[in-house]
Amino acid sequence: MHRLPIVAVTAADPLSWQVLVAVGALAGLVAAVVMDWPMSRQPDGFTPAAVAAGIVTRQPVEAVSFPELLIVHHAAGLLAGVLYGVVVLGVASGLPELVRIGGLDLVAHLLAVGLVVGFIYVFFAHFVLRRAGGKSYEEQATAIRGQWLRSSLVFGLTLAVVVPLVALSLAG
Repeated sequence: MHRLPIVAVTAADPLSWQVLVAVGALAGLVAAVVMDWPMSRQPDGFTPAAVAAGIVTRQPVEAVSFPELLIVHHAAGLLAGVLYGVVVLGVASGLPELVRIGGLDLVAHLLAVGLVVGFIYVFFAHFVLRRAGGKSYEEQATAIRGQWLRSSLVFGLTLAVVVPLVALSLAG
């Protein structure tokens, strides 16, 4: 069997699964914090976070405090980062490694970012928002989904940049 040559930006060994999941969790938390800015600039930008916090805390969306929704939002970012770590491991196991940056398979990384961003968009825009129901869902679902799409893309862009930077810093 012919193996493709690996182009390594650094001479680092591949990241272990534990490190990859931990880096993903950290990057997911950072990405959720970065998402706060575009969400704060949109009329209904924090609606998905408020709905999720309402579901988690078992209270109406209107009763959710801003600190509660931020905690749930940032925890969801951390969990999405863990999901990224698991997905990148799965994707990397099925693809030849072509380019490695600081021990990170770049192709698997980019595919995993795309899959996770797609998942968080669909999950919040079509399941969490629908669960909220009420006036926001009936009258503004399309606008809220559009705002959530933009916020999700910010999450993905941040994840796409932060993970390789952390991998490079770990490679020393």
